[in-house]
Amino acid sequence: MTTTAATSSHHLSPAFPGRAPWGTANKLRAWQQGAMEKYIQEQPRDFLAVATPGAGKTTFALTLASWLLHHHVVQQVTVVAPTEHLKKQWAEAAARIGIKLDPEYSAGPLSKEYQGVAVTYAGVGVRPMLHRNRSEQRKTLVILDEIHHAGDSKSWGEACLEAFEPATRRLALTGTPFRSDTNPIPFVTYEEGNDGIRRSAADYTYGYGSALGDGVVRPVIFLSYSGNMRWRTKAGDEIAARLGEPMTKDAISQAWRTALDPRGEWMPSVLRAADQRLTEVRKGIPDAGALVIASDQDSARAYAKLIREITGTKATLVLSDDTGASNRIDEFSHNDDRWMVAVRMVSEGVDVPRLAVGVYATTISTPLFFAQAVGRFVRSRRRGETASVFLPTVPDLLGFANEMEVERDHVLDKPKKEGEEDPYAESEKEMEEANREQDEDTGEQEQFSFEALESEAVFDRVLYDGAEFGMQAHPGSEEEQDYLGIPGLLEPDQVQLLLQKRQARQIAHSRKKPDEEADLLELPAERRPVVSHKEMLELRKQLNTMVGAYVHQSGKPHGVIHTELRRVCGGPPSAEATAGQLRQRIAKVQEWATRMR
Repeated sequence: MTTTAATSSHHLSPAFPGRAPWGTANKLRAWQQGAMEKYIQEQPRDFLAVATPGAGKTTFALTLASWLLHHHVVQQVTVVAPTEHLKKQWAEAAARIGIKLDPEYSAGPLSKEYQGVAVTYAGVGVRPMLHRNRSEQRKTLVILDEIHHAGDSKSWGEACLEAFEPATRRLALTGTPFRSDTNPIPFVTYEEGNDGIRRSAADYTYGYGSALGDGVVRPVIFLSYSGNMRWRTKAGDEIAARLGEPMTKDAISQAWRTALDPRGEWMPSVLRAADQRLTEVRKGIPDAGALVIASDQDSARAYAKLIREITGTKATLVLSDDTGASNRIDEFSHNDDRWMVAVRMVSEGVDVPRLAVGVYATTISTPLFFAQAVGRFVRSRRRGETASVFLPTVPDLLGFANEMEVERDHVLDKPKKEGEEDPYAESEKEMEEANREQDEDTGEQEQFSFEALESEAVFDRVLYDGAEFGMQAHPGSEEEQDYLGIPGLLEPDQVQLLLQKRQARQIAHSRKKPDEEADLLELPAERRPVVSHKEMLELRKQLNTMVGAYVHQSGKPHGVIHTELRRVCGGPPSAEATAGQLRQRIAKVQEWATRMR
């Protein structure tokens, strides 16, 4: 099948590999070529392409649009994007292969110079009938970028369904694990598995593992930091905890927020380390940039101030999805400034290929957001580039980091049978309620607000390709520098080898010191498991089951047994107890039950 290029494309940027309509160029990546061939062979009305961030979904979609226009399958194109910034990026990318999209379209007839429009999901939500009429009047290809956004609110999904139900062709794109809720997403096919659960069925999937093997994305080195945190609860209690130590979901959340407080020592230490890492990476990638993803505007401003104090240079600050923010991102992507600080908007789809170092400074802990955030750093421009992302030692985040290569589908149904798991199900809530029914009075723990009092950072571990390396080290120490100094240009297998050597050197160095000189836990990362909230819930559930069984055996009330366990074993109520304390109490109840037989 051949087609002719509509326009000259000598002005295209290197980030846009498909420089001509499909059939005239050999610039398409193998996965893009494969997806094109599958589409052209099957000619489906709906097509869902799942490709890891940085793989080139835009190139694939626009090359396909060019083919459909050229073969008169469609007469116009509508692109729906999550943000104003992305809407403009789509229009610019389309123009580079001769498809003119109007990113400012709001109503009325389209100027004849355009072959379509680029709009946002919010825009479609406001005027679905406008887009329905356009789809009915002319044969339309609709490209739904990051299709999971059609489920952000019920009205957006319904609006998309209403607006694009008459469209001739619909191409849905996503680069991440699908949504954590069970709202069906328009134009996505769901298939029931042997377990009776319906999951989204992609027509073409290109995961991070495949992209890494093809050299399309960079390998990611995650550098995790723990440390002691202290905060005050709404009840006035002061609590101290160490990030990474087993604790309740509530305590993890509060310790995490304490770490991210710009007035403590954790964030300055981590930003300093990330800036040192950036300096090392720049030896191999001279224009490498770094990004802090912040939770809110106040934090973002404070982080930008800290960066200026640490580096002596100003950080680009992106606070909201307005015209100015879009321009600042564009400027940063084309200059060689070191740092950008942004609230959520840069977590998805925004293309700044020179970003190579990231600091995850937000408390959002969904797999979808994490994958999108890390996706900002993985776009490969040449062989050997690596990405480095700094994280707090929080079980969920470490779990996501270790599962970078896992491909997930959107699960539409909750599991129906005992023991089955929806990877996103909020089953924890049900377990917590079950625990509370027969546990001590835990009050309104979920409601506690807090005041961060102090924080400190400790280098904790490096995660790479599902493995963990390193022993704990103080910021600024020789041991920390060993990991921050890993070259920025390395092949994936070289990264693994270097990390193994660094850890071996650290262990050898530790063994030479007398035990009394060790002021940190000097064990390799793989021997220091970070216990997840889910594991904590399982332990609490196990304890409550054991106590329930002992109630029938002893005739004592639940509360009396829990109080006795606390007296004998020590520690707080089980909702606040550590994994070690829970295991100790489980063993103690088992011991009591055995004695009574």
